Amino acid sequence: MATVINMTSYAGITQILTVRRLLLAAAVFLAAVVAFGFLAPRPSYSGGTLTVAEAHQQAESGAVTLVDIRRPDEWKRTGIGAGAVTIDMRREDFLVALAEAAGPDRSAPIALICARGVRSARLSQALTNAGYTNIIDVPEGMLGSSAGPGWLKSNLPTRPFEEAQS
Repeated sequence: MATVINMTSYAGITQILTVRRLLLAAAVFLAAVVAFGFLAPRPSYSGGTLTVAEAHQQAESGAVTLVDIRRPDEWKRTGIGAGAVTIDMRREDFLVALAEAAGPDRSAPIALICARGVRSARLSQALTNAGYTNIIDVPEGMLGSSAGPGWLKSNLPTRPFEEAQS
């Protein structure tokens, strides 16, 4: 007895398999994009860096102005590293606020810290390009990164954020 293949059913199955392949390909693509976004290396900064412990020690001793460049909602959530001044990097008058905190000398040592070292590396490079000659990145950040455990996990002291500080 000969087997008869119903071509209408075969076309339907092929269409279903094609849709499944497309969905699988889309899921793999999306997973790769998400993974790359989380695993992408942090921006590189060619200037100096400090560990969070070094940043804390130098800020407390007055050897460096440590600037926490995160947003106020981040400061509220985690507190601010002891010895740091807060300047939201999105402020239109960021450079004015930075000069008020660190002084007008563009060669004065200024260390920047954010959550995980991405924003601080980018801003460190931008400030260096703008003529600051002693910008120092703290790549661990407050929450930790591939550079180290971060301020909080290193159990360094923090102080609470108060609205008037920013």
